[in-house]
Amino acid sequence: MTARIVATHRTPSASGRYRPAVGSTSEQIEAEVHRVGAELADAFPSPARHPMKALDARAMELAAADLEIRAALFRFVDVVPACRSMDDLARHLAGFLDELPDGPPPVLAAIKVADTRAGRAALGAAAAAGVKHMAHRFIVGETPGTAVPVLRRLWARGIASSVDLLGEATVTEPEADAYAARCADALRSLSAATARWPERPTLERDGSGGLARANVSVKVSALTPLLRPDAPELGERDAARRLAPLLREAKALGAHVHIDTESLDSREAVLGLVLALLTQEEFRDGPSTGIVLQAYMRDSPEQLDQILEWASAHERTPPPVIRLVKGAYWDHEVAEAGQHGWPVPVFEVKAECDRNFEALTRRLLAARPTVRVAIASHNLRSVAHAIAVNRSSGADDGDLELQVLRGLGDDLQDALAARGFRVRTYCPVGDLVAGMAYLVRRLLENTSNESFLHAQASGVPLDELLAPP
Repeated sequence: MTARIVATHRTPSASGRYRPAVGSTSEQIEAEVHRVGAELADAFPSPARHPMKALDARAMELAAADLEIRAALFRFVDVVPACRSMDDLARHLAGFLDELPDGPPPVLAAIKVADTRAGRAALGAAAAAGVKHMAHRFIVGETPGTAVPVLRRLWARGIASSVDLLGEATVTEPEADAYAARCADALRSLSAATARWPERPTLERDGSGGLARANVSVKVSALTPLLRPDAPELGERDAARRLAPLLREAKALGAHVHIDTESLDSREAVLGLVLALLTQEEFRDGPSTGIVLQAYMRDSPEQLDQILEWASAHERTPPPVIRLVKGAYWDHEVAEAGQHGWPVPVFEVKAECDRNFEALTRRLLAARPTVRVAIASHNLRSVAHAIAVNRSSGADDGDLELQVLRGLGDDLQDALAARGFRVRTYCPVGDLVAGMAYLVRRLLENTSNESFLHAQASGVPLDELLAPP
């Protein structure tokens, strides 16, 4: 089904595209949202061209349809790194599936196969291959060096990347030192590799100047074992002695460092650390850096107030990149609040989160050139809304960056690149053990019944997908 397109006055942009006139009404912006959304939907690759992706989508659909199967499979994925043999792997899988009250025929067959040694070996091999296949859908390589061929192919197709070095919270100083060393190595190896890539003007410059080719995302919780909400200053000081050298390295190399935001218990410490470091004189003129704003947090508008106030008072060259995301720790935040009897800090109704995301989008776009804006979403409505609002402000399409996650936003990524938008894919790098928690979060996100991707795969009409939240 195609979206209903409302006629509206549009003016040409510098790039030749048409957009709503500056100062457009909400009705005109909505018409542009539908027009852009329909164009992007038409540019999605055909499923017939990617048979493996079609199989993956079918598996995700089955997992989403049965909550008990979904829970069993996620528990299995979570214990895979602890298995020491194919036999062990098969026993775990059969054990989880055996707990299902009414398993479908394939599940019952798997349990039956696991009764024999040969059957367990075959089931274990199949399970291991399946988990590795799923992991490689999201994780582009074990090291930055092995990931370079994938990143280079993306660049050739007009798609930039941000390398996320997988690693959850560290518990020892040596672990934090090792993570910092991996980050420094990634900055050096990616800078050397990307220097040989062909020019891509759309990916290398916006209205604020040049954009770094090498882009690395880091987690402060992996840079210190001392990040605790009851003693934030201690964790900030310990993380700073590892983050500051990374910023110096990135500045010397002309690379970008993006600092990820994680769960609420570390958010204030992470933000305080980053703003304090970037206020220092040596970092006033680089490197290019960025932080994350999570729209599912109820207090995200107040956090944006803090960020914009700081950005206005401490103008940096280049300006900081604000990556707007929905948020990946919803289950954790709800469970944590319930355990302690706290008010739930996240929006519990998806439409409320979506409305907040659009309000934050408008505020961020209006704050330029104090900040650069990166809209990270797989929701076609959210992406089309950002493009429409950006155009209504009179800005060029190249002044807006659109971001997706590897393995979840591939079709949207390709559609955006095909239409000439600046798109960046967030690409995890690391081994299977380090990436398991990340993998489970991505699977939970993809199979959620409230997920846009799930709704799209279920055949929800385009008009409904593009409707205001």
